Amino acid sequence: MKYFFIALFFLSTLGFISCDTKDDEKYADYIVAKPLTISKEDFKNGVTVLPPKFIEESGKIYAYESFIFINDTYQGVHVIDNKDPKNPKRIAYIKIPGNVDISVKGNYLFADSLSDLVVIDFSNLANIHVVNRLEGVLRNNGVWPVADFYEYDDIDYENEIVLGWETVSEPRLISEYEERFSSGGEIFDMVSNNAAVGQGGSLARFKIVNDYLYAVDSHTINVFDISNLENPKDLEDVYAGFDIETIFNRNQYLFLGSKSGMYIYDISSPSTPQFVSEFQHGTACDPVVVDDKYAYVTLRGGNSCGATESGLFVIDIQDIKNPILLKSYAMEEPYGLGLKDNLLFVCDGKAGLKVYDKTDVENLEALNHFENIVTFDVIPLENSLLIVGDGFLYQYQYQERSIALLSTLSL
Repeated sequence: MKYFFIALFFLSTLGFISCDTKDDEKYADYIVAKPLTISKEDFKNGVTVLPPKFIEESGKIYAYESFIFINDTYQGVHVIDNKDPKNPKRIAYIKIPGNVDISVKGNYLFADSLSDLVVIDFSNLANIHVVNRLEGVLRNNGVWPVADFYEYDDIDYENEIVLGWETVSEPRLISEYEERFSSGGEIFDMVSNNAAVGQGGSLARFKIVNDYLYAVDSHTINVFDISNLENPKDLEDVYAGFDIETIFNRNQYLFLGSKSGMYIYDISSPSTPQFVSEFQHGTACDPVVVDDKYAYVTLRGGNSCGATESGLFVIDIQDIKNPILLKSYAMEEPYGLGLKDNLLFVCDGKAGLKVYDKTDVENLEALNHFENIVTFDVIPLENSLLIVGDGFLYQYQYQERSIALLSTLSL
């Protein structure tokens, strides 16, 4: 009898295992995007100055006089005192919900907060405060991440705002996934005066030129008159192209980097940028920097940007109305880039920082390759080079044909 019950238990256990295994076959692991929300009231009053803290996800970098500002993606801006580049110090954190980009002029910081433009006076570090907020003047900078499922059904759009998304891997019914896409369900793409002016990196979407702030979104140049720094005027937007990601200024021209190419606009009449020309390339993520004769464009492939290969393009712009590809160089996963005299700096992601002599652009000479750092964006200042990536701020000192490390700050 004992053996009968043991056998019965063994068979029933097999049955449960069999059922569980059969059920498991109905599931697979999928990437699920979950919304990060904030109440509309908290969002509107969300700009707050806090003590320094560690960064969660380092974004873009900006330099102004002796300050460095580093974006904490969709959360705010870290303020660093850089009077001594060998010993930079974190001094404050400005919480700005939904922030990605900033620009600075005359101790006024202009920041996006999703679709709002916020003006912050930081002339007195003991009393950093908001002086103006222009609501709804920018296209929402929120990015739909690449995911298999999006949990947006429970969002209370009446009272909540989506600041961003977090993605996790979860088991979901295979049939649910197949039904969602075979039945024409939604599929989302990435939609990711004379006062001193600061300097942003090549990944910037904000650019101040004299009395105007130009802020690009995926299709538009948003133009603001900031001659009165506390009271910017929202001027008429200019349609500019498709999938625009970055903006760079050289002389009277704006150079816009997009996923499909580079657009050039003339700002001789600063309130009304005029289209000049464009250079088309294969779909890829695309920042651009420019000297007097050439534009340098990095294309990052192997991701949602569309391209399969990554590279550095050198484009001849001596005839501004007819930009022509001159040479391309293979890269691994390039992000930001910068220029200083005859030096070209390329942030090649996990492949590190690459330094070239660009005297002969058709035969770039490799001078240095810093392989043991992850790099995201770079700003070549007059006396030093700033690099941000993988939770660190690096500063280098220029040498005759190279650079030497000055300091490293953990963010």
